[in-house]
Amino acid sequence: MKAAIIYQRGEMPQYADVDEPVIQNDDELLISVKAAAIKNFDKGTASGKHYSANTDKKNATIIGGDGVGLLSDGTRVFALGVSGMIAEKATIDKSRMVKLPKGIDDAVAAALPNAVAGSAMALRFRAGIKPGETVLINGATGFTGKIAVQIAKHYGAGKIIVTGRNEVSLNTLIALGADETISIKQEDETFIGKIKEIHSNTPIDIIIDYLWGHTAELILASLKGKGSFTHKTRFVSIGAVTGDKIQLSAENLRSVDLQLSGSGLGSWTKDEMKQLFSDILPEMFQLAADNKLKVDTVIVNLADIEKLWDMKAPGGKRLVVTI
Repeated sequence: MKAAIIYQRGEMPQYADVDEPVIQNDDELLISVKAAAIKNFDKGTASGKHYSANTDKKNATIIGGDGVGLLSDGTRVFALGVSGMIAEKATIDKSRMVKLPKGIDDAVAAALPNAVAGSAMALRFRAGIKPGETVLINGATGFTGKIAVQIAKHYGAGKIIVTGRNEVSLNTLIALGADETISIKQEDETFIGKIKEIHSNTPIDIIIDYLWGHTAELILASLKGKGSFTHKTRFVSIGAVTGDKIQLSAENLRSVDLQLSGSGLGSWTKDEMKQLFSDILPEMFQLAADNKLKVDTVIVNLADIEKLWDMKAPGGKRLVVTI
C-alpha cells in the first residue's frame, strides 16, 4: 500500500510502498483511511524530535497519529492509530474511535479532534469552566486557538479576550465569539496595562495559554496583587510556541489567588480520556456537522506529501491529507 513514511530519524516523509498493517489482537480493527491531519506533533516525528525512527527500510515508520476512515462494514469513524494513519490502511484501537455523524466532511472530522483535545480538555477538566466566566486565550489566532474560542463560547463563557500577533487574524475571531482582542506586538507595559484594565473591570477567571514564554510572563505579572484579596484565576498551559521556560517570582505567586496547571498527554486521567471519546468528541463532531463549529482546512493529496510537508496553512487553517 502507499503511505507517508520515514526511514531514518530526521528524514522527510516519502510517498512510497509499505506492507499493509496486520491486526495484532482483538482490541484492534483495520481501517481504510480517508483523511488525516498534519499536526505539529507529526512534523516533529518526521524530524526526529519526538522519537527515533527505525533506520531499517524494512521497518519504515508511517507518519500520523489519528485520522478518519471506513471500517470493513462501511462505518465511518475517527480513530487513534495503532499504526501510522497517513496511509491507505491502518490499524486502530477499538476503545479510541468515534462514529461520525452524517453531514461532516472527512477533512473537517480529521482536523478537529487534536484542537478539541487542546482546548476542550483544558476548559472542562483543568479550568472547570462555568457559564458566565471570563476567559482569556493567549495565542488564539492558530487553528487550535480558533477552535478554543468557539468551544469556550459553547461552554457558556460570558466574555472572551484573545491575544495574537496577526491583527487581521485577531479581528476574524470576533465573528467566532471573541469579545475583545489584544495585540502582543505592543510594548510590554502597554500590554500589561491592558490586561490589568480588563482584569479590574471584568475579572479574568480562566487563562488558556498556547504561547508560554514572554507573553505568559507578562500576563502573570499583570495579575500580581498588592496585599489585598484577589480574584481567583485558573491559568492553563497548553502550548509553548514562543518558549519553553518562563521566569515567575515567588512574590507573584504569593500575592494572587492563582491556580497554575497544564493540559496535555500525561496530565489527563483515564476517566477524562474516556470522556473525550464518549462525550466530548461526539458533541464537537455534531456541532461541526450542524455548521455550529467553524473548521478551516487546506486539503493536500497523499501523493504530494513530500513537496507539501513543509507547507504552512494560511490564516490558522489545518493541513489535511486526503487518501
